[in-house]
Amino acid sequence: MLCAGAADTPALAAEVNELIAGLKATRDGVVVIERMLPRRELIQVLSHATVFACPSIYEPLGIVNLEAMACGAAVVASATGGIPEVVDHEVTGLLVPLEQVQDGTGTPLDPERFVKDLADALIAVVSDPAKAKQMGAAGRTRAAEHFSWDTIAETTLEVYRSVL
Repeated sequence: MLCAGAADTPALAAEVNELIAGLKATRDGVVVIERMLPRRELIQVLSHATVFACPSIYEPLGIVNLEAMACGAAVVASATGGIPEVVDHEVTGLLVPLEQVQDGTGTPLDPERFVKDLADALIAVVSDPAKAKQMGAAGRTRAAEHFSWDTIAETTLEVYRSVL
């Protein structure tokens, strides 16, 4: 199942649509959702996922990963931005190394390697359903214990107390 919001540019939309058409030509069962899902539907999708993939080249925190983890899905994500703060490598999912051009675009230095590494990580997770389930459970626990509103409020209060 591919859930994709609107592409940033028409060229990117065309590229994604071409890739999806190619995928559909090689296998059955490809489901594409090209809209933002209402919260209830998103929870249903994520709660039934074996793995959630986030191949971002820029992600300040990675809230989408937290949402997937809160729903019990293992996560495979780029090791960029704030994602490594959220995803605990080999515990709640897998982080895929991403060496990037330092020009502000986030472009991978070696796109083919990044794609291969991402595919290998996804295959590893879906090939071991027991491990995927274990990662999903650990992700749910991590999301609740480290990123709940109560935890965030307490952490914020600790920061304020430390400067008073």
